[in-house]
Amino acid sequence: MKRFYMTLMLVLFVCAGASAEFKNGYYDKMNGKSGAALKAAAKECVRTHQTLVYSDLPTYWQYSDVYPELVDGCKRWWDMYSDAVYLIKRGQTGKSSFSANKMQREHSVPKSWWKQSGSVEYTPAYSDMWNLFPSDGAANQAKLNYPLGLTASANFNNGVTKVGGAQTGYGGGSRYVFEPDDEYKGDFARAYMYVATVYDDINWVINYMYKKEAYPTLVPWAREMLLQWCRQDPVSQKEIDRNNVVEQYQGNRNPFVDFPELAEYVWGTRTTEVFYVDQQEGSDPTPPITGDPEITSPVNGEALDFGQVAVGRSETRVLQIVGKNLTSALSVRVSGADKNMFVPEITKEIPAATINQNQGYLLNITYTPTAVGRHEAKIMLYDGGLTGSIAVTLKGEALPMPTFTTLTALQPTDVTANSYTAHWNSVPEGEIADYYVLTRTRLVDGNQETETYETGETSYVISDRDPSVAETYYVQYSRLGMLSEPSNEIYVAAGSSVEELYVSAPMQIYTVNGGFMIKLNGESKPMHVYDVNGTEVIYVATPVDGDIFLLPQGAYIVTAEGMRPVKIII
Repeated sequence: MKRFYMTLMLVLFVCAGASAEFKNGYYDKMNGKSGAALKAAAKECVRTHQTLVYSDLPTYWQYSDVYPELVDGCKRWWDMYSDAVYLIKRGQTGKSSFSANKMQREHSVPKSWWKQSGSVEYTPAYSDMWNLFPSDGAANQAKLNYPLGLTASANFNNGVTKVGGAQTGYGGGSRYVFEPDDEYKGDFARAYMYVATVYDDINWVINYMYKKEAYPTLVPWAREMLLQWCRQDPVSQKEIDRNNVVEQYQGNRNPFVDFPELAEYVWGTRTTEVFYVDQQEGSDPTPPITGDPEITSPVNGEALDFGQVAVGRSETRVLQIVGKNLTSALSVRVSGADKNMFVPEITKEIPAATINQNQGYLLNITYTPTAVGRHEAKIMLYDGGLTGSIAVTLKGEALPMPTFTTLTALQPTDVTANSYTAHWNSVPEGEIADYYVLTRTRLVDGNQETETYETGETSYVISDRDPSVAETYYVQYSRLGMLSEPSNEIYVAAGSSVEELYVSAPMQIYTVNGGFMIKLNGESKPMHVYDVNGTEVIYVATPVDGDIFLLPQGAYIVTAEGMRPVKIII
């Protein structure tokens, strides 16, 4: 099996007040449209974007979803699901902070509401930043896949998120709803409207709030509630700033943030009126130049640290270049003894108009060390009408390529109807784990759902277990951006207690080198093994406790009477 590689990025960031700043012509297709035609035109304007890697989202959120004010010199995650103070401490990346705080990647529109080609991951909606936000773990798990709405009584209430029985007229058939704080009701409404616009043709398998149709897509009760929330909670500076940052990573914007009245033109009180971009509030995409040219970020003499990188591997960081009143393009040059190890994505000039935007330009710089040791270079920013230049030190440390040991996943403890604790052994003495990655797989209604969790501990509490659904987990660890091979896979059978778990599972599956071993719990049942194409590769009528079966590398499904199918990776 191939190792998995992950790229982390760090941005030198300066927060400032911002306005909606989109490129000239970006929304031109919306001009002269109304109602359904306007919604279709908005989709054409924003639907094309970069599909991001789901596991990498905290890397981007550390710039799009943090408070502008520092706490004890550290960034604070802006969590719309709780008021907990989660910090990105010195030396932490977005991912490592996310893991240390046990935060979760939350789909505002639940991913279980759609299926495309039999999978929730097939569609870009699965990792679309406009539908995902960083969340407190407990709030996320309480929210589950409930629709937005007003609660009559709350079973969960942390002061920001409420989950409970729906008031009359809310929920779309769901008994329970998720109610965000008043401060964020408009934020969530505009996220849901974006999804209704960009993904109107997705296969909606749960119809609490959406129907698969070009217009209106939102069902009546949801449409009226979201419009009301937009009116009560107008677009905030937080949303404007996030809009500008997300565009630089994902390549598209949320039109309902850029145009606060757009929802009324599409679904509300102005559906018969014709929409024109230049008549909308905040529609000026190019503020005039006033004052002397200057770079506000980075500051001359700052350093961009790439951290530790294995020789032969690459690490990318992002230098955010923000300025104002530049009158010509900005030039970039790298110098120093190790300059060949630090390569910016472009060597051409950066347009002044891009630098002058409030969020500036995100310059990717890649560090690829060729020898063990500490390396340093300088990147110079000059021209643009500036007096003098800006120098930023680039530095990194190269280490030998790490060796990996395959971990052993252990049986769960503290199993209840709603939770259990997964366990595994630590890395051997002398090896270093930057963090552990737990991969959990559930088979729900015939569809496989997989989630990953990152932690610095050798255990992890799963608190949203469904006792009617069997699941599995395996573990890996990360070092210098690489992952170890997956461990053996632990099967957690359906049931509400440890005793019931083991009684209800006819066999346990353990991966071993080049295959898997079975452990029987009671009477032997016929066993089938299928490859990813659905071809049966093994059939045993009466498997024996302790049998080992060898298979070529690949993914397989093991089934037996009375047990949920188990996915194994050899």
